[in-house]
Amino acid sequence: MTDRFAQFPRALRERARAERAGDVPLLLAHPDWLKPAPVVVWLHGRTVSKELDPGRYLRWVRAGIAACAIDLPGHGERADPALREPGRSLDVLLAALPEIDRVLEFLAEPRFGSVIDLDRVAIGGMSLGGMTALRRLCDDHPFVCAAVESTTGWLEGLYFPERWGAPAATPRWPVLHNPALVARADASAHLRTFRPLPLLALHSASDEVVPFGAQDRFIERLREHYASQGADPTLIEIKTWERTGAENEHNGFGRFANDAKNAQTAFFARWLRPDAPAHGAF
Repeated sequence: MTDRFAQFPRALRERARAERAGDVPLLLAHPDWLKPAPVVVWLHGRTVSKELDPGRYLRWVRAGIAACAIDLPGHGERADPALREPGRSLDVLLAALPEIDRVLEFLAEPRFGSVIDLDRVAIGGMSLGGMTALRRLCDDHPFVCAAVESTTGWLEGLYFPERWGAPAATPRWPVLHNPALVARADASAHLRTFRPLPLLALHSASDEVVPFGAQDRFIERLREHYASQGADPTLIEIKTWERTGAENEHNGFGRFANDAKNAQTAFFARWLRPDAPAHGAF
């Protein structure tokens, strides 16, 4: 247990370890560090770190699911103020994509073979981390399911809201991003290779940072893609709250935070099946 985990609830501190996949700092938490457990690879939002929201990880480990939280490039243990600026969001996203694969390779090392079941691995993220997770799902991957919150897979709609006739009250992004860079990072531009899988999206309908309209339209397009692939569009679940009281209606879910975390944990438990036999369970 490191000083970075000092404020965690005791039940989480006792199960958490600090690791590094090369230069990528990780928080690993495991239900017991004895028998194989499914794992969620989690990506936080811009300006914060992997230690944010320990209640999320504690719920997972109590449900029998391991947590692998990554510090995004320029954040947490490798803080770089320049990379936390809004204008660098896409740089962070694109740099994080290959790091996810390095983390999976790290978790495949023999020393984790008896405690991490990579046949049952999920990915998720909040805000910028969610954008990264959705983009990663557009390429070949091993993930069984995914959950994102306060995010969108349609970056063009987020950064250029006038292109989809967004309401006049829709907040404008504080910086102008290069359209070519947006296209590289935008999940919606790569849906052809998005393999259908169970997906949970949580969002405040009043989000002032990532307007729900951008995510709602992405989910609509993604459901159409699922149907075109012969997959059930209802594999995509979306849960919203009109107003939560959270900061900017974006950072957490305010008075509904407990409901959101419980819904996410139940979703992961349903698809990762922590009580199922390890390896070949699917």
